Amino acid sequence: MNKKAKKIIGYIVAAIIVFMVAFAYYYITLPAINIHSKGFWGFIIFMMIVLNICWLIKKMKKGKGFLEFTTKGIDLDISLIKEIKIGLIATGVVILVFIVGSLASTTFFNAKKYQQLLTVETRNFVEDIKEVDYTQIPILDKASATLLGDKKMGSMVGMVSQFEVADNYTQINFNGKPVRVTPLEYASIIKWFSNHSEGIPAYMLIDMTNQETECVQLEEPIKYSESEFFGRYIYRHLRFQYPTYIFDDQIFFEVDDEGTPFWICPVVKYNIGLFGGKTIGRVVICNAQTGDCVDYAVEDVPTWVDKVYSAELLLELYDYHGTLVNGFWNSVLSQKDCLQSTNGYNYIAMEDDVWVYTGVTSVASDQSNVGFVLMNQRTMETRFYIVEGSIEDAAMSSAEGQVQNLGYQATFPLLLNISDEPTYFMALKDGAGLVKKYAMVNIQKYQWVAIGDTVKECEKNYITLLSTNGISDAATGEEAVITGNITAMASVVIDGNSHYYLIIDDEDVLYDVNLSNDALAMIIKYAVGDKITLKYSDVDGIKEVVSFE
Repeated sequence: MNKKAKKIIGYIVAAIIVFMVAFAYYYITLPAINIHSKGFWGFIIFMMIVLNICWLIKKMKKGKGFLEFTTKGIDLDISLIKEIKIGLIATGVVILVFIVGSLASTTFFNAKKYQQLLTVETRNFVEDIKEVDYTQIPILDKASATLLGDKKMGSMVGMVSQFEVADNYTQINFNGKPVRVTPLEYASIIKWFSNHSEGIPAYMLIDMTNQETECVQLEEPIKYSESEFFGRYIYRHLRFQYPTYIFDDQIFFEVDDEGTPFWICPVVKYNIGLFGGKTIGRVVICNAQTGDCVDYAVEDVPTWVDKVYSAELLLELYDYHGTLVNGFWNSVLSQKDCLQSTNGYNYIAMEDDVWVYTGVTSVASDQSNVGFVLMNQRTMETRFYIVEGSIEDAAMSSAEGQVQNLGYQATFPLLLNISDEPTYFMALKDGAGLVKKYAMVNIQKYQWVAIGDTVKECEKNYITLLSTNGISDAATGEEAVITGNITAMASVVIDGNSHYYLIIDDEDVLYDVNLSNDALAMIIKYAVGDKITLKYSDVDGIKEVVSFE
């Protein structure tokens, strides 16, 4: 083989090696081929370094390397650096452009543009937030839903050894109820080898109003997910179909009104410079069973989809809007008129969408809220409500103080309208993460706290509290008295609490005695035939005993 042929073969081998390195890097990291993608810039810089190294190796003198170790020390062949001078300069220029582009996209140079990314409308609380039916209040947070999902999975004998519950737990509206949904995933790579040909057979659906947990068995299994490998790995599947799309860090698992599983995949749009002003421009909806994808402009997304904007992105956009109102330097120094979100958030189901709730407080003070915002996760619509009161942390501490002897911890509050009063609602959980009680705290008077073993009881106690303090004229039920002989009595358990049902003088009426109320617990000493006087409250047609003699 002559020298020319060897040279050509050498070039071909080098090209193959470079191509294999490039393909491996791209296949693993999956950068979007888009100048607004930092991953793409990283890919370009990595490949330029690889090419420089390859060229350096080619130019090394036969029998002598780039570095030679001698008895006098290390001998650096500076002449080889000159051979790759153009490559080094090109790499440096690309890195410089990346750095300049990053700096030029910051809030320091674009404060006004960042502040205007989000449009905020001031609204009226009572008009927008209707009084909620207590049967529709989501009583679970993600941590509690996770416990229920794991418990349900443990009872699925046929699947528990092969699958686990994924940590998605997306909150959505499903047939008019707030639920959390999450797919199953392969328990390990070994279990993937055993089961990937059949796919993932089910997903978890947890009703957040009553804690009912269902493992939904699918006729057609999920074939595309975050626990897959190779081409069925959902991010790789999306990348090869949409090589230029910059997908958001979070994609969402949802089900449509028929229960079909989908991946909702937001596509990032940068509005300021190369990497600044992140919003969502498009959405790809991928069928988790078939892998079929449909691409929508963000304004055309079907209404059954609940999550397009992540809560974290919405909060970031609001903080830009609130803190940069008078420019960058004001947000750092005097902070005049600067507002920011509080240190947590929750979700509200409203108008057949899921809205992110968070309080709004002054940057200079974190002891009270000046109001709160609701942000639509599908449309980015943002509403501000002027309601001065306590921050969520103070309300949580106030609720925990009512049960400090039990050591319960409050979840981050949910915002409700109770008798036209902005009210924090939260669950109180024990050390094992199980919900034991519920609390309602008045936002403006956070020392007004009502506790109940059920949501209904908590709501009743809270309305009574408002009435006692002259805040609300809401009736807690018409009270009446009956005297007669007990002709029947039975013990029942409702929502984990013991109750006694009584019938007086053979009337076709049940009187409910809740034994969780210590003042009523002595009813167990009574028997059929005993004469008794009951004072009761008629609430929604239920005769709830208040006291007895």
